[in-house]
Amino acid sequence: MGIIRFEKVTKSFKDQLVLNELDLDIAEGKTTVIVGRSGGGKSVLLKHAIGLIKPDSGEIFIDGKPTTKLGEFAHNELRKIFGMLFQEAALFDSMTVFENVAFPLREHTRKSAAEIATIVKERLNAVGLVRVDKKMPSELSGGMRKRVGLARALVLNPRIVLFDEPTTGLDPIMTKAINSLIIDTQRHFNLTCVVISHDVESIFEIGDDIALLYDGKIVEHSDTFSMRNSTNPLVKQFFSGSQEGPIQII
Repeated sequence: MGIIRFEKVTKSFKDQLVLNELDLDIAEGKTTVIVGRSGGGKSVLLKHAIGLIKPDSGEIFIDGKPTTKLGEFAHNELRKIFGMLFQEAALFDSMTVFENVAFPLREHTRKSAAEIATIVKERLNAVGLVRVDKKMPSELSGGMRKRVGLARALVLNPRIVLFDEPTTGLDPIMTKAINSLIIDTQRHFNLTCVVISHDVESIFEIGDDIALLYDGKIVEHSDTFSMRNSTNPLVKQFFSGSQEGPIQII
């Protein structure tokens, strides 16, 4: 069993079925990229993993433990093994870079100010940022904000980091830089990374495994070489961008 496992997970919002008895096993210590059409449920999948949404039926296992019936306190404790980089980095505009990165440490630990300062500096250095701790988010480029968001995601030493469209809105040069950062960070901290992305080049650059979500189910899940060479018509159409094939263009 992988570090994250979905078994027959179903979720609807009103009359819209988003996840349909979905099965997915995410391996520990690798980067798994979840791909699929816009609005197809990828972000919903991530929110289930971290416990922000509960399924209508099915079970989600984290590190072998069932989670869907956990109480609020137990779920909050479980979330500490997760870090998350949101699509727009989700920094607090009224806080400096230092305060943003320090926020989880102040909220969830009893570390001293000196300990917090050391950890914040280490994490900012790890994502390639120096002498930015006093800057405000408004003074940073999009790529720098993503790096600050990643530093904040790492301060509690998570085992799993979730990335929601980490390269959206970035130019090709910065996209390459963020991809390299994800790869280096995963290796340096020996993380399990789960990434949502629409950028085909990025998908094959950063992913160890790729899972295609379509019509509420994972229709193929394999290593990047196998996915690139798949004969599955859904996979071939998705990655080629062709309008011809089983995926309906609406």
